[in-house]
Amino acid sequence: MERLHVAHAGTTGTADDGAADGSPLSGDAIRVLVVDDHALFRRGLEMVLAQEDDIEVVGEAGDGGEAVKLAAELAPDIVLMDVRMPRRGGIDACTAIRDVVPSAEIIMLTISDEEADLYEAIKAGAKGYLLKDVSIEEVASSIRKVHSGQSLISPAMASKLLTEFASMIKRSDEREQVPAPRLTERELQVLKLVARGLNNRDIAKELYISENTVKNHVRNILEKLQLHSRMEAVVYAVREKLLEIT
Repeated sequence: MERLHVAHAGTTGTADDGAADGSPLSGDAIRVLVVDDHALFRRGLEMVLAQEDDIEVVGEAGDGGEAVKLAAELAPDIVLMDVRMPRRGGIDACTAIRDVVPSAEIIMLTISDEEADLYEAIKAGAKGYLLKDVSIEEVASSIRKVHSGQSLISPAMASKLLTEFASMIKRSDEREQVPAPRLTERELQVLKLVARGLNNRDIAKELYISENTVKNHVRNILEKLQLHSRMEAVVYAVREKLLEIT
């Protein structure tokens, strides 16, 4: 059984593309939509991110409903969104945005340190979950990293994610088992390496196959399991006991 190691000395992640620091390889700025119900927070975040040469704030919204409409109009690369907002919350909006703009990646930036919010955000397709006590430098860095293909979680939330994983395993043991979709032996190998945090390049080296072949396997795995992200694949691997948490 493989082992999952969750880092506690910085944000965790798996990178597919981009430079080592997560910055875009092209000259195009990363287009960001900021979503928060506090106008002053939105303005402050926009002002600070405006200082970054490779990041452009293209719009802002005060709730999830407005965020979905603007995302459809603006097609941002990254949506930086709060979890708990009036009218329509961030998790519900996350699901809707993933439907209307599949290319947009979503980072939750919130004060909520509830493991239930973290897990529901991951299920909804969020690629990052950051607490609002992170520095603005970390926010900018996280935008770059998620844009390059990483999945990020604040270190403070890592242990909470493990707690949720453990609860999932217990619930899985208690309910009647339903046969899981069948993965090929190679897909299982790729899934285990994804769950260990390896990026596509490292997986290719490990299995002596091309990066394009790895990408095809990852896409097939997500489609078969009806998952939205590599982070959800980790959750699945834990639930099905394909790897062991340490």
